[in-house]
Amino acid sequence: MSASTKPRDNWGSKLGFVMAAAGSAVGLGNIWKFPYTAGDNGGGAFVVIYLFFVIFIGFSVMLTEFAIGRRTQKSAVGAFKSTDRRWTFAGVIGVTSGLLIMGFYPVVGGWAIAYIAKVGTGLLSAPEAIGDSFGGFISDPIQPLMWMAFYLFLNIVIVMKGISGGIEKAGKILMPLLFIILIIVSVKGLMLPGSMAGLEFLFSPDFSKIDSNVILAALGQAFFSLSLGMGCMMTYGSYLKKKENLVQTTAMVTAMDTGVAILAGVAMFPAMFAFGMAPTAGPGLVFVVVPQLFAEMGGIIGLLLALMFFIGLSVAALTSSVSLLEVVVSYLIDEKGLSRVKAVITASSVMAVLCIFASLSLGGVGPTLFDTGAFDIFDLLTDKIFLAVGGMLVCIFAGWRLKREDLEDEITNGGEVKFPLFGLWYALVKFIIPVAIAIVAFMGISSGFDSGKGAIMLLGVGIIAGAALISKKF
Repeated sequence: MSASTKPRDNWGSKLGFVMAAAGSAVGLGNIWKFPYTAGDNGGGAFVVIYLFFVIFIGFSVMLTEFAIGRRTQKSAVGAFKSTDRRWTFAGVIGVTSGLLIMGFYPVVGGWAIAYIAKVGTGLLSAPEAIGDSFGGFISDPIQPLMWMAFYLFLNIVIVMKGISGGIEKAGKILMPLLFIILIIVSVKGLMLPGSMAGLEFLFSPDFSKIDSNVILAALGQAFFSLSLGMGCMMTYGSYLKKKENLVQTTAMVTAMDTGVAILAGVAMFPAMFAFGMAPTAGPGLVFVVVPQLFAEMGGIIGLLLALMFFIGLSVAALTSSVSLLEVVVSYLIDEKGLSRVKAVITASSVMAVLCIFASLSLGGVGPTLFDTGAFDIFDLLTDKIFLAVGGMLVCIFAGWRLKREDLEDEITNGGEVKFPLFGLWYALVKFIIPVAIAIVAFMGISSGFDSGKGAIMLLGVGIIAGAALISKKF
């Protein structure tokens, strides 16, 4: 008997699902990526565009993914394939996105766990050496790999335990812990003299800073942060019971995710401005500037806040990567008939190989493409192309392939749940969102050629086109 004929796993409770889905959405995208992307793209102006995309595009795409997943009771590939075999490629892109993100995500997750140990063993005692310490650490060929392996092991343990026994239980514990930690760190930062300048940077938009790169960065951040276009929410939706209110659940998950991203910004920027630090520190912001910030606070308070911050970062990373691993595992269970244990081992083995390439590339080791290493290639392909195009395809599929009445029936639980904005949501999904994503993606690829990244982004488009052509083989 194939795995697909066995009873489908379900979430044990609505709270458990919301915490797990929010955990999937809340991750490195919120705490590691959001602050430095906001810093690099002008602060307030980026935040306004990001919030606009989250409210109008993020919410709509997430609701669409939940509805498709629950209606078909299948994960990313099966959901498309069971409706129209020609659309299998859209699910394959989602699974591929999950695989590629997990090709670098556990590397950064490993850094977060490593920094709990580093802070606990005296990293803050020499603030001037923190920058060099990070550079030396990520370029070391061995240390990051050991922490990556440990981080990946934690993912394997949780996902092997299944939906209600593993992912849901982890989410119920880890998500409240994350909120508490971020609130404590934010309050302490806001108490510092001069911290209001950080809030001004984050919430006072200067629209002269907006260009196509800022818009693409905001769209990519919204998709990456909300775990959209990669099959996560479709897969999680497939485990949902029919009685759950999809609209309410989507709103809760979106609000929790956005709240954590803003909280992360509030936890960092006010304290950074208070100590005269630049907000444009890039990807190293969390691992260089933040430890320096806590070192400046000094004493046991600085040490405890630093430990709490990196525990929070590790928690956020873990709740997201678990969902990414589940996307690939669910595909192997549903489509290839593997047991959960075999599916987890198979998926994590491939991810471990990709992570090795990604980690070594940061030390200048391994193959490059257009002078770009594996870590940046995986990040570029997913963040700038696969996630946005994946979200666009989900909307085109829902708007043009599925019946309107079937979607309305699923979202309203057969008329039991009121959703007066259904007409507006449907128009957004069918017409506006696909066009908006296509325009932003085109602008991003065009501008990317100036920095040499456009060729890799164009390669991503080629991969998607190729997947569409060979989709019948899956």
